[in-house]
Amino acid sequence: MAQGKFVSYLRVSSAKQGRSGLGLEAQRKAVADYLNGGAWELSGEFVEVESGKLDGRPQLEAALAMCELTGATLVVAKLDRLSRNVAFLAALQDSGARFVAADMPEANELTIHIMAAVAQAERKAISKRTKEALAAAKARGTKLGGNRGNLEDLRKGPGISALVRSKASIDRAEKVRRQIETFQAAGAVSLRAIADRLNAAGITAPRGGTWKAAQVKRIIDSCSP
Repeated sequence: MAQGKFVSYLRVSSAKQGRSGLGLEAQRKAVADYLNGGAWELSGEFVEVESGKLDGRPQLEAALAMCELTGATLVVAKLDRLSRNVAFLAALQDSGARFVAADMPEANELTIHIMAAVAQAERKAISKRTKEALAAAKARGTKLGGNRGNLEDLRKGPGISALVRSKASIDRAEKVRRQIETFQAAGAVSLRAIADRLNAAGITAPRGGTWKAAQVKRIIDSCSP
């Protein structure tokens, strides 16, 4: 039986399907059937109306952000369609989110790693061919190695690591800000009310623990243009 927090991601391929609900209700039922029983909580539902002309998946990004902020597991109705969606696989792989498919419960994030392993195998093959080409060049007398002008880049390593950590912090603040905008649109106006909504959603403060009004203000101010 399902346990813990879940965020559902539903996908239809046309605006007409999105308006009519065709396909969505079947997906909702599949998710509900999977979650039936157990101690679970559905933290949110995100519906993507895809267009073949667009590469962006804003609702998938929002769903993965909610999973990251709350520690929830992403649940989809049907893996067979999404498993052929390159944008979905790439976003899911990069996010590191826990994942489960209602139509194939045994296929979770491990399945995504297996799918990604196919691409990794190709990268290894490319690496092998590159090494073989370098070995052949060396055999012909081509000079390899030595100082190629990148020593300064190596010295910058610690600074770059700090920038990466800073970027991660900024990215998380932006995700929280988007959640704040959702709460504001739903009627949470005061900083205290927004903090209560964040805490109720299971989203932790930047250094852990619960949100206070002052922390909410800092997030809003830091993300303001």
